[in-house]
Amino acid sequence: MTDQTANGTVYIRSTLDSDGRAACLLTWGTITKLLTPEAALTTARELTAAAAAAESDVATIESFRATLKADMRTIGLMVLDIRKRRPMPKGRPALRIASVAGVRTGKPLVHIALGSMKGELDPDEARTMALHWTQTAVAAQIDVRLRYALGEWDKLTPTDIERLFAIVQRSDRGADRE
Repeated sequence: MTDQTANGTVYIRSTLDSDGRAACLLTWGTITKLLTPEAALTTARELTAAAAAAESDVATIESFRATLKADMRTIGLMVLDIRKRRPMPKGRPALRIASVAGVRTGKPLVHIALGSMKGELDPDEARTMALHWTQTAVAAQIDVRLRYALGEWDKLTPTDIERLFAIVQRSDRGADRE
């Protein structure tokens, strides 16, 4: 699965770790990272939550401006206080994720980062990325079970199984472009 940012394309796909367990391979620029499906799901939850928080922050700022006629310093302090009261995420996401309320633009944004790579998504792009990460985590868990089942079937060799998965992954990349 692929997602575009201004700073390059983020790729995530199902794979196996060195012990044959389900894993997700993240590639962004020069960075490659092997994730557990749980880490991919945690990241997906955080992307979705950040999208909602960014939209909520923008609505809050506009409401404080229009209804309360509050100055930007006061609004900024109130938004920071609201953010502190939000529940903390459980688990550790694979990306640094932050919701941003564009004060000058009035647009909600989600900032993502990993090592030296940084990107900016609108809330819908963040939700789409979250969907891709969720699909990949689920696919990784299914793939490991399917590999096991195919390995138990005496008609296919391990090489045949790897070829089959390579074909499926190539067809998946083609579907991303459609």
